[in-house]
Amino acid sequence: QVMLVESGGHLVQPGGSLRLTCAASGLIFSIYSMGWYRQAPGKERELVATITSRDRITNYADSVKGRFTISRDNAKDTLYLQMNMLKPEDTAVYYCHARTVVAGNWDDYWGQGTQVTVSS
Repeated sequence: QVMLVESGGHLVQPGGSLRLTCAASGLIFSIYSMGWYRQAPGKERELVATITSRDRITNYADSVKGRFTISRDNAKDTLYLQMNMLKPEDTAVYYCHARTVVAGNWDDYWGQGTQVTVSS
């Protein structure tokens, strides 16, 4: 089992920056990839960015390319999302996600979410 705890969500003005943090604990060795998803009111949860554990291959939603950067510090078991040039449409609850594989069995784990509000 993997536990994920997000932090860093805040109210920020358009054009501003935030860094989200996700601390992972538990069966860290089993994590294949980690990522950030978000869910705005009345909308479905959507992928923001992902990163694989071994090769650090990243993937971004088109809406955040060039503005957001996902990174991972394996020594600290921590995932980050640096968000720059924030827009009102980035307002959402941001969730940390981990996909694990143990003996061929895949599982998904989620954090509790952190609120990001972009508004003047």
